[in-house]
Amino acid sequence: MANSLHITPNRKQKISVLHNVSGTIKPHRMTLLLGPPGAGKTTLLLALAGTLPSSLEMSGKITYNGHTMDEFVPRRSAAYVSQNDLHIGELTVRETVNFSAKCQGSGHRFDLLMELSRREKEANIKPDPEIDVYLKAAATGEQKAEVVTNHILKILGLDMCADTIVGNNMLRGISGGQKKRVTTAEMLVTPGRALFMDEISTGLDSSTTFQIVNSIRQTIHILGGTAVISLLQPAPETYELFDDIILLSDGQVVYNGPREHVLGFFESVGFKCPERKGVADFLQEVTSRKDQRQYWIHSDETYRYVAVKNFAEAFQSFHVGQAIRSELSVPFDKSRSHPAALKTSKYGASMKELLKANINREMLLMRRNSFVYIFKATQLTLMAIITMTVFLRTNMHHDSITNGGIYMGALFFGIVMIMFNGLAEVGLTVAKLPVFFKQRDLLFFPAWTYSLPSWIIKTPLSLLNASIWVFITYYVIGFDPNVERLFRQFLLLLVMSETASGLFRFIAGLARNQIVANTIGSFFLLICMLTGGFVLSRENVKKWWIWGYWISPLMYAQNAISVNEFLGDSWNKTIPGFKEPLGRLVLESRGMFTEAKWYWIGVGALLGYVLLFNALYTICLTFLKPFDSNQQTISEETMKIKQANLTGEILEETLYCR
Repeated sequence: MANSLHITPNRKQKISVLHNVSGTIKPHRMTLLLGPPGAGKTTLLLALAGTLPSSLEMSGKITYNGHTMDEFVPRRSAAYVSQNDLHIGELTVRETVNFSAKCQGSGHRFDLLMELSRREKEANIKPDPEIDVYLKAAATGEQKAEVVTNHILKILGLDMCADTIVGNNMLRGISGGQKKRVTTAEMLVTPGRALFMDEISTGLDSSTTFQIVNSIRQTIHILGGTAVISLLQPAPETYELFDDIILLSDGQVVYNGPREHVLGFFESVGFKCPERKGVADFLQEVTSRKDQRQYWIHSDETYRYVAVKNFAEAFQSFHVGQAIRSELSVPFDKSRSHPAALKTSKYGASMKELLKANINREMLLMRRNSFVYIFKATQLTLMAIITMTVFLRTNMHHDSITNGGIYMGALFFGIVMIMFNGLAEVGLTVAKLPVFFKQRDLLFFPAWTYSLPSWIIKTPLSLLNASIWVFITYYVIGFDPNVERLFRQFLLLLVMSETASGLFRFIAGLARNQIVANTIGSFFLLICMLTGGFVLSRENVKKWWIWGYWISPLMYAQNAISVNEFLGDSWNKTIPGFKEPLGRLVLESRGMFTEAKWYWIGVGALLGYVLLFNALYTICLTFLKPFDSNQQTISEETMKIKQANLTGEILEETLYCR
């Protein structure tokens, strides 16, 4: 705030991440993206996949088969795989991949299978029996996602653990390498023909990395497509799996072309990879100031540091760079592009199918998390038993305003318990948000198809909570015995439970972080209790805080449940010195409304809050970005070094040492 008001100087400044990046990525080829940390690899992959954050500005253009990105939907035509493996731990490998296939469609592979079957029939060709069974299974509509899923799982070697849960910090599941393959499988079942993978070797050993890259290589060569994979330090055997190399350093392309010519390029500018040295390590060190000198091959010439800019300029004169320039100078003929290669629809399935997929997944997660809901129900049951023994009717009578206040306290405690029971929704919601944001940004589904099932499917839980509390405590405490009053209290607590769940879902969607959401949720609970009309009656609330009373959901619940109880027959009696019935006197003593219509006003207001909170939750899911507590910064010294490398200047030795 002080920076925006220019009270304190703002040290932030804009920097260029990528500079003059141009080149081509060919189909049916594996491309390795190399570069030291901070070189701009992630930014390049995000730009190529069409998922570049709105905070970054881009000049120039990126084309797919000659089509600019505004002519199709890049996020469905390409697939970006981040270095973080975000999955719902309670789902199995097959369920995770199958959900992706259902949301994004089975893709071009299913279409190709169908076209192959049609042509075989026209040519009177009898296919192999096993292949024929596969095609017929894939053609059954409902089963096509499952068939393609099984095919991808087998290619990636995941068929052995297909029915094992993915797991998380609390659940033992598959290994880290298998999680990387699941992340890849999620994208391979989609229609995207271009695959961009960022640092998929993070946390993996070289053997596992080799197996994953080899699986992707087989997939690309068997099923077709294009893969650009960013790796930090690939082993020599992994490096040999790639067809092309893109070398980035300080945001500039040092080399972009076939793997066979990369060493020849660096020899042409005076640097040679020693024997027994990994080529990938050499490529990342040769542009580094501290490591470059050891690769200098001109013993008769004095070594002089070659900046990144000089490498980039030299590559333009190299025969590979000249070939790329010549290719880019001729626009790609759009007529050569197959109409099905690029997707123009935003989502891969109809809204009905997407909603159905989310409903099925939500019901499955409820079954897998049944212990949480059983624990909540048990906890509420124990609290109901304790409450009914504290407020025991044998010691409470309907004969005085004082006893009426005790009954009102029991009603207030019941409402508060129902609200507290909804607080568990924060943890369950926040835990799934990282996966939601990933799938939302990859256009798996719109936000409302995710938020609606999380509300509707959990309504029976609110029904269970209200039933436990009302039917255990109502007659034991000694509320009005009229059965209509009992079911009215049940209806009110049911709506209150839905309101609390909607409120805490909204808070979780707004905060997007467990600690922040718990803090805000507890704060809201305290505010609702303070402004609910029981701790402080309406007449005692200061006029500048009365707005808090009128917007509190707890106020409407307290007035409605109090009116329902104290206008009953048990309280329709007079006591000496008063003309009005005892129930009305109790309501007036606590500043509550005394008209019977306030029960339905309270129920209506709570229903309005249910709709409001769930609508706000949907809005948060639609427009907010994932919570990011790790803000990347760059020091002044690093900034000066980058600028010097871009201009080709030699830094002062004192600055470099500092």
